[in-house]
Amino acid sequence: MAIRGGDQGTFWTQTPGRDPKRAFRFRVEFGASGVLWYAKKADKPSVSFSESTHNFLNHTYYWPARTEWNEVTVTLVDPVNPDLAGDLAAALDSIGYIIPAGVNSDGAFTTPSKAKAVAQFGGGTETAADDIRIAQIDEDGNILEQWTLKHAWIREVTFGELDYGSEDLTEVSVKFRYDWAQFDSPVREGSDGVTAFNVRN
Repeated sequence: MAIRGGDQGTFWTQTPGRDPKRAFRFRVEFGASGVLWYAKKADKPSVSFSESTHNFLNHTYYWPARTEWNEVTVTLVDPVNPDLAGDLAAALDSIGYIIPAGVNSDGAFTTPSKAKAVAQFGGGTETAADDIRIAQIDEDGNILEQWTLKHAWIREVTFGELDYGSEDLTEVSVKFRYDWAQFDSPVREGSDGVTAFNVRN
C-alpha cells in the first residue's frame, strides 16, 4: 500500500465534493448502549511499536518489534438520567471489586477478573457490535470510519471534580485498556466496509 496525495491542482480550484473529517462529528457506543448522547470527547486509538537494534561497527540498525495499543480515554457529561456515575459504580461491582464495607456476610471476598470486566461492555462475544465503538461521521450522519476496541475493560475512572466557582457540567472520564483496535472504513475506495489493517493495496 502507498499513501496517496491526490490531485493538488483540482483541490485548490474546484468546489470540494465532500467535507474533510471534522473533530465534532463523532459518536460513541458501549456495547449495546446505543449512541451515548452525553459523550463529550473521545480519543482515537493509537498504536506504538517497540524496536530491536543491532550494532555493527559504528552503525546501529533498527527492526520493528512488539506492537502495543495505547489506552483510550472517553469523557462524558454525567447526566441525572441515566445516572452515569451510578452505572459505572455498578460496573465496578460487577467486575468483582467490592469495598471492605461491602464484604458479604459470609466473609467472601471477590477480586476483578478480565472476563467479568470485558463482559460489562459485551466484549465476551465475537460480535463487533458488542464492543466499544468510536465512529466518525459525515454531515449526513453516515460513518466515515469506525474504531472498535476489542476486549476493552475499564482501566481508570475519574468521577470529575466539584468547584463552587464553576458553572460547567460535571464530567466523568473513563480510561480503557484493550487488546487491539479494529478500523473499518465504508468510504475506502473499492470497499464496502473493509478492515484497513487486513487490506493490501
